[in-house]
Amino acid sequence: MAFLADALSRVKPSATIAVTQKARDLKAQGREIISLSVGEPDFDTPENIKLAAIDAIRRGETKYTPVSGIQPLREAIVKKFKRENDLDYKVGQTIVCTGGKQVLYNAFVCTLNAGDEVIIPAPYWVSYPDMVLLVGGKPVFVDCPLENDFKLKAEDLERAITPRTKWVILNSPSNPSGAAYTRDELKAITDVLVRHEHVWVLTDDMYEHLVFGDFQFTTPAQIEPNLIHRTLTMNGVSKAYAMTGWRIGYAAGPEQLMKAMDMVQGQQTSGACSIAQWAAVEALNGPQDYIATARKAFEERRDLVVSMLNQAKYLKCPTPEGAFYVYPSCAEAIGKTTPSGKLIETDEDFVSGLLEQEGVAAVHGSAFGLGPNFRISYATSNALLEDACNKIQRFCANLR
Repeated sequence: MAFLADALSRVKPSATIAVTQKARDLKAQGREIISLSVGEPDFDTPENIKLAAIDAIRRGETKYTPVSGIQPLREAIVKKFKRENDLDYKVGQTIVCTGGKQVLYNAFVCTLNAGDEVIIPAPYWVSYPDMVLLVGGKPVFVDCPLENDFKLKAEDLERAITPRTKWVILNSPSNPSGAAYTRDELKAITDVLVRHEHVWVLTDDMYEHLVFGDFQFTTPAQIEPNLIHRTLTMNGVSKAYAMTGWRIGYAAGPEQLMKAMDMVQGQQTSGACSIAQWAAVEALNGPQDYIATARKAFEERRDLVVSMLNQAKYLKCPTPEGAFYVYPSCAEAIGKTTPSGKLIETDEDFVSGLLEQEGVAAVHGSAFGLGPNFRISYATSNALLEDACNKIQRFCANLR
């Protein structure tokens, strides 16, 4: 009898974590590596948030918290949704989790039976399908290619829905592509969903505040109030406030679902870290100046990277609306050979060659369900990005 669960055979390790670890290993061997594989702001957590955490420690806020989060944070979440998204939730319709991943996983554990389908637009964040598979669900992928701006089209969603569909996942701005849905694009999608009352919406809004130019962020329940009773709106403090290591994600949705997620979390991790929760209260309720500063820096970096990658031979890089990723196509590099004599047959071969030849770590697009592309995170300094893009240009120029 096998010791490990059969469910493990259905999933694979996170590709983004694997590439990041490979880059660390090469650094440890003395190689000069520029890692553009991790989705983590390089800015420090704002000082007011750090001070709030220190104050919480000094006040003795170091005990277990309620499973769904401390009352002040849940109240701050309600205010945030009303202030920024015009969504009316009650405290009992919110939950605080140990990062956004736990929000998603809790929701799937609570709702998916064997064979239930979850529609996942591709390219997608690497963890979505594996979470679905772990709990016995069935991911249903809908390709959203470059010619569709990496966005789900209403007619493609309509075709993908079956009687077994339980959720559709929407992620805007997107990891990995940075694509974000306009109000009109989202309205076309919600019009489809209104007609299919058995389908729930899981919207991952983690990059909400990282949109550029005059782009206006919207979320599905805001666009279509008739969907709020079957929408889980997920967000967190990690990307907007440079708080990745604090591990605080949160969500709001129907109270029945929140109670079920609370029950699952109570048997899993219980409440999130008390100190991190008090820091998150300050993030949501305190000054918001940091967001505009970070957004401006990320927009400058986006423009730098897009410009330089589009000057590289064989690459085509669209300009994303948000997040801190670009998702260039390397289709024209397929079939070429690296200076070391390795044939590039896939986007994974491309990023492997780039790492070996030039010491630049990126993530292959097939890990996100759509290639031949690769993902670059520009959440690092302009100097490092310029250096990395010069090396990418050189790598491409030397392909034969």
